[in-house]
Amino acid sequence: MERLIINGGNRLSGTVKISGAKNAVLPIIAATLLGQDKATCLDEVPGLEDVKTISDVLKTLGVHVQHDIEHHKLFVDASNIQNVTAPYDLVRKMRASFLIMGPLLARLGKAKISLPGGCAIGTRPIDLHLKGFEALGAQISIGHGDITAIAPEGLKGARIYLDFPSVGATENILMAASMAEGQTVIENPAQEPEIVDLANYLNIMGANIRGAGTNVIKVEGAQKLIAHDYTIIPDRIEAGTYMIAAAMTRGDVYIANAISEHLKPVIAKLKEAGVEVIEDVDGIRVICNSRPRCVDIKTLPYPGFPTDMQAQFMAMQTISQGTSVVTETVFENRFMHVDELRRMGARIKIDGRTSIIEGQEKLTGCQVKATDLRAGAAIVLAGLVAEGETQVGYIHHIDRGYDNLVQKLVSIGADIKRVDD
Repeated sequence: MERLIINGGNRLSGTVKISGAKNAVLPIIAATLLGQDKATCLDEVPGLEDVKTISDVLKTLGVHVQHDIEHHKLFVDASNIQNVTAPYDLVRKMRASFLIMGPLLARLGKAKISLPGGCAIGTRPIDLHLKGFEALGAQISIGHGDITAIAPEGLKGARIYLDFPSVGATENILMAASMAEGQTVIENPAQEPEIVDLANYLNIMGANIRGAGTNVIKVEGAQKLIAHDYTIIPDRIEAGTYMIAAAMTRGDVYIANAISEHLKPVIAKLKEAGVEVIEDVDGIRVICNSRPRCVDIKTLPYPGFPTDMQAQFMAMQTISQGTSVVTETVFENRFMHVDELRRMGARIKIDGRTSIIEGQEKLTGCQVKATDLRAGAAIVLAGLVAEGETQVGYIHHIDRGYDNLVQKLVSIGADIKRVDD
């Protein structure tokens, strides 16, 4: 089993380049199933375990997929889809695998997928996905651990209201509606930049989507979508993680390729904490010369503070001046990193969906584990400032969402290495 060994105390400085967004590339890879007549080349594709998993899912459908990790490109040829069933052993690894249902329904009128898995951060039901498919005319049946959807007469445009602005449901419905007959209106959709990126990709394939990034999306169904090359947006969560790393280590780091427009709440909270943040068209520079001040955060759907940055921000709060409060409103079980931070000496109390963090000057290194993707990132950040050696296990969770984490941290001065026991 592999683990990370971190010797804390180094000040980070230099430049780190952000990779393509995990949460944008996965739905776009699923959307390649809609592209006909030729192959697609996706650029700025990160070398992540989740990319490998969804690529393997597509391969089981008869799709040709080739990942050039060195050059960050993914080639997909979905001209000839031979199968509409996604197997359990792949789907259980990652919830985003369920995103192939919308494209398969739109293009072939049927799909069969195992109930999805993923990080154990709370209940993330797929009922909103299914509600949307049913509104578009699909017939849904669930049994023996599988979900089967058929649309024998094709999908028909409809008005769909989402009870919660679910990112996955918005993406799946958007892809299904792109080839549905007539107009589909999605009300209360997710507004994340990754939704906009997916809509942009679908549009260059020939879809007619307006309003992505707002509270109403309108889709005019197209009869056919043609495969097209596309470049993935930078990962705002990866960028935010390195921004906090710079702040925690009292460093000076330029985060190249980061889009500040996508990181407004994180930037605002860092500035509130006394961290200097300088934005330009090519990236973001973060400078911190003293302990950050305590600040409160409350996670909300975009454009609120992202739940995917909550754990990392809490890691910074453990060494900040004063007492901070973190309120998690998106997922009910997203404090799994708290016990690991406590092992390192953090003073944190949990009351339901609220954590109270009493900042202190130092943490101490010890053996900890990554309980999920973002929790793993938080533990690594804590290790960068802890006294002594920190050993991080279960790092397969981190590999799901961070491209070349060790190499990037080493390049800006961290003492971190990956070892295989």
